Amino acid sequence: MRDAKSFDDFYRSTSARTLRYGHAVADDPGDAQDLVQEAYARAWRQWEKLSAHPAPEAWLRLVISRLATDRWRRLRGWRLAASRTGPPDDVGPPGEDSVLLVGALRQLPARHRQALALHYLFDMSVAEIARESAVPTGTVKSWLSRGRTRLAELLPGLATEELEVDDVA
Repeated sequence: MRDAKSFDDFYRSTSARTLRYGHAVADDPGDAQDLVQEAYARAWRQWEKLSAHPAPEAWLRLVISRLATDRWRRLRGWRLAASRTGPPDDVGPPGEDSVLLVGALRQLPARHRQALALHYLFDMSVAEIARESAVPTGTVKSWLSRGRTRLAELLPGLATEELEVDDVA
């Protein structure tokens, strides 16, 4: 069984130095905090063996160094991929219709939003939505109908036909 008190004592006595070391290795305060947090989490999982280690703080520094190296390698891979494909295209601001639709969707109950999103964005049938949501198909039909009706009320400029779907089964 892990000894929480000895780990707490270890953490209190080493955390400031370890964070400074992580900052020196990562050269970014946020990354350093992530590395140190992960290293301490690993230390806690192995605390029973690590507490008997002759130099647990050195073990912690080694873990931080390896985590930083792994992170650097992953980022290098991402940078290489980005250099081959070039920067992503700029995405313009959302259009007025998008802003109005998102605002209207936020006013719907969560289940209605979910059903509408699954139906329209993922092209899922009522039966598929019912299976995923673990509810009867009639419930999904109700959610879609009520969601469409409420959207029509919230977006009066939108024609009702644009919200209707022929195949609701």
